[in-house]
Amino acid sequence: MAESDLALIGAWQSPFVLRARVALNIKNLQYVFHEETFGNKSELLLKSNPVHKKIPVLLHSGKSICESLIIVEYIDEVWSSSGHAILPSDPYGRAIARFWAAYIDEKFFPSLRSIAVVQDEAGKKAAVEQVITGISLLEKAFGESSKGKPFFGGDHIGYLDIAFGGMLGWIKVTETIAGLKLIDPETTPQLAQWAEKFIHDPAVSGVFPDIGTLTEYSKVVIAKLRGSAGAK
Repeated sequence: MAESDLALIGAWQSPFVLRARVALNIKNLQYVFHEETFGNKSELLLKSNPVHKKIPVLLHSGKSICESLIIVEYIDEVWSSSGHAILPSDPYGRAIARFWAAYIDEKFFPSLRSIAVVQDEAGKKAAVEQVITGISLLEKAFGESSKGKPFFGGDHIGYLDIAFGGMLGWIKVTETIAGLKLIDPETTPQLAQWAEKFIHDPAVSGVFPDIGTLTEYSKVVIAKLRGSAGAK
């Protein structure tokens, strides 16, 4: 399906931009991708998202839609007849998916980021424990949501798959840099299988970042973040 007036402002390395790209792919939508450079916000971004000045931003018919999960919901609602439904069909299912998505953004990802950025051992240990706890909780949530099927959303990638799946590249990078095994076939077998299925799904594989390239990029970002933290 071609959309002549559809564009996404983002960056290849962003887990939040990946969410939007997967949703667009699920709906078989063609769009223009405006690549942002780390540390250099474009005029288009500043104009399109003047409040937060962050990616991703979806541009549709001259309108800006901001925040990754809001974008995913917007895509699912506007193009409801294309691809498969992303959000669960029943209100309870939607509520549960949104609950865990909020947990990922508010608790899980900040802790994951802290593993690499925080330099004191006590802070790093606390961050690792929080991430491991989160993965254990999501392992249980997967069993309850998937009902024996491949994804949180059942037979197909759904809202919670996109919310958590967007983080998989950075989880793998953190495992490499910190020498950890966060999603482990022995301790979290369901998530380990899910992660492989998610990464290789046709809606994801073409936009999922190369882990080696992402790891090298992360070293530059971590150095800058540590420098900023030390300057305060």
